[in-house]
Amino acid sequence: MPEGPLIAVVDDDESIRVATQDLLNAAGFATFTFEDARSFLGSPVRTTVACLVTDMRMPGMTGLELYEHLVTSGLRIPTVIITAHPAGRLRERARKAGVICVLIKPFTPDELLECVRHALVDPLHSHTIPRS
Repeated sequence: MPEGPLIAVVDDDESIRVATQDLLNAAGFATFTFEDARSFLGSPVRTTVACLVTDMRMPGMTGLELYEHLVTSGLRIPTVIITAHPAGRLRERARKAGVICVLIKPFTPDELLECVRHALVDPLHSHTIPRS
């Protein structure tokens, strides 16, 4: 397993979760994956995570609700939200809440890596990925 910064991937779609983990591992990041927000919140790993990559729409708790819950509980983890269902208000709400990046599917591997690297370098400022 790579020894870079620890990235948590939370996505209810196993194929997306595994593909994201593979990409991040290949880029030198250590990863843990979780199938939903509750399993991430119940894991002791949550306190050592350098960045969170989460799907927006998941059963039980959305990616944005997960981020807001973490912030409320005192854990401000730089977060990248991935969604296939973009809504103008989602991006605005996520950025106001402090989410680093909102990626709209489909996106390129480089776009995801750019968001994660930005989250690790400048975790207090949201980032916009230019659309090609």
